[in-house]
Amino acid sequence: MRTTGRRFRGWALASAAACLALALTGCAEVDTTAPSTARAAAAHGAPAKFGTVDCREAKCIALTFDAGPSENSARLLDILKEKKVPATFFLLGKRHIEKYPELVKRMAAEGHEVASHTWDHKILTRISDAQIREELKRPDDAIERLTGRKPTLMRPPQGRTDADVHRICKELGLAEVLWSVTAKDYTTDDSALITKRVLDQSSRDGIILLHDIYPGTVPAVPGIIDALKARGYVFVTVPQLLAPGRAEPGKVYRP
Repeated sequence: MRTTGRRFRGWALASAAACLALALTGCAEVDTTAPSTARAAAAHGAPAKFGTVDCREAKCIALTFDAGPSENSARLLDILKEKKVPATFFLLGKRHIEKYPELVKRMAAEGHEVASHTWDHKILTRISDAQIREELKRPDDAIERLTGRKPTLMRPPQGRTDADVHRICKELGLAEVLWSVTAKDYTTDDSALITKRVLDQSSRDGIILLHDIYPGTVPAVPGIIDALKARGYVFVTVPQLLAPGRAEPGKVYRP
């Protein structure tokens, strides 16, 4: 199935409506941990840096992509490689990981963080505990088979989560990651508008949510990267953003 088609755009528009006013949804009631808090809570003697970046000093921002891989992901990876920018990919299993296994391998090989967006994009707060485990375990197992590394991060569809999801994530060794910047790229193919929305919302320690499944998104990425670099931002993965802290299973992270 082509996820850039009507079916995928339909649930994305529903997502926008569901979380348009966060105060009216479960999204607003979640107890979250900010990246700065995670860094400050790191154990004494923890390494000062994650790789070459210390986000306690640098003006860091994380670029994340949901719901891939797709036919657009190879071009996106080319752009990220050219710009020397790491990203975090929250991947879907059904029709994505299973359709583009080589792209999953490439993401990991090129230094990106590979994480889960569930198997089939079910809303986790509406299904049974057994179904939640299935939605989380299947993509993790598939990613581990392809990359040799089990994911430690997941992003719940629509950002919908609750105490049951937290508990099961903790059992499975997963931390949940939400976002602070959204281009709502599921509503437009206008790359200039996508770029403007990201730039208007970006701030230090931000987590940018994009979807490489939509045709307007990947063409916007070079301009987003160049503009934010010109503002002094350093791009990092989500684990780098939290370092020297670490994402703790069962916790939810959002700037």
